[in-house]
Amino acid sequence: MTTLLPTSHRALTVPEVMDALSLSRFKVYDLIRSHELKSIKIGRCRRVPADALRNFIDHQLEEAA
Repeated sequence: MTTLLPTSHRALTVPEVMDALSLSRFKVYDLIRSHELKSIKIGRCRRVPADALRNFIDHQLEEAA
């Protein structure tokens, strides 16, 4: 499966995750709060590692199967 992830990024911003998943800001932060989507905080910045986003997508596909 091909996803529209920025390939040059190792850590994505919340708006980039919103765009990649076509979700609202609230839903992305909800996934982060519930630990379904792993993230890191650097100072005041929240970043989602690209691998964490791929793992989240793969997990969702497994559940859907």
